[in-house]
Amino acid sequence: MEDNLNKEILSRSLRLLGEDAMKRLSQVKVIIFGIGGVGSWCAEALVRTGIRHLTIVDGDVVAPSNINRQLMANVETIGRSKVETLRQQLLLVAPDAEITAIHDIFTHEKKELYHLEQYDYIIDAIDSLKDKVALIDAATDSQGKFFSSMGAALKMDPTRIKVAEFRQALGCPLARALRQRFKKRGRFPSRKFKVVYSDELLPNLGPEPDGIKNEADSRKAQINGSLMHITAIFGLTLAGLVIEDIVKRDKIVIVNNC
Repeated sequence: MEDNLNKEILSRSLRLLGEDAMKRLSQVKVIIFGIGGVGSWCAEALVRTGIRHLTIVDGDVVAPSNINRQLMANVETIGRSKVETLRQQLLLVAPDAEITAIHDIFTHEKKELYHLEQYDYIIDAIDSLKDKVALIDAATDSQGKFFSSMGAALKMDPTRIKVAEFRQALGCPLARALRQRFKKRGRFPSRKFKVVYSDELLPNLGPEPDGIKNEADSRKAQINGSLMHITAIFGLTLAGLVIEDIVKRDKIVIVNNC
């Protein structure tokens, strides 16, 4: 009975992607760092499409200000762990999924604890500049495919959201701040990776549009305005990059075996 239910849940994905890609989706391991306005929607899209091994990492609890854009945030979940609340919601969508919730934040000092070598896909949806740099370093040093979200706050126009290689993400203050940080230390990420970003620059909405309070306290992001239709598209686009990569890899294997 349960197998039949799972087949029905994924029947539309199967019709589009095919059996080989669906099998691959069910086998790969994905980890998402940051499950706020971007990461929560990424997780939802992956699980609804067929990902069945997912780890979600975030150290925050649900706050009232999260309700305007984060998937698991509502008046009943205020004060609860974001990762555990999202995990419970995802299991209602995919009871057969293996969802691991880690209530913590990624830092350079803790990077070995996450065993990134075990994952096929690593997704960055965190907003701390210092920790984002550490995650980019660790992820690009690993074998897993890595995708990253740039700044989704202070944006209103969904048609300005794009995908590019990190060094080509022009017009994004956060991407620029990251590149400056890498340049200043004299060492860039060990390999290329794609990012989701927007080149929209809204005027007069804050003195520090890169989202960072100051260099000394760069783990805490400045509180900027953000809207669900933007943050969700960022997250859904990240999920789309994972799914597209899986399908492309599957087709390459099929061609090579012919």
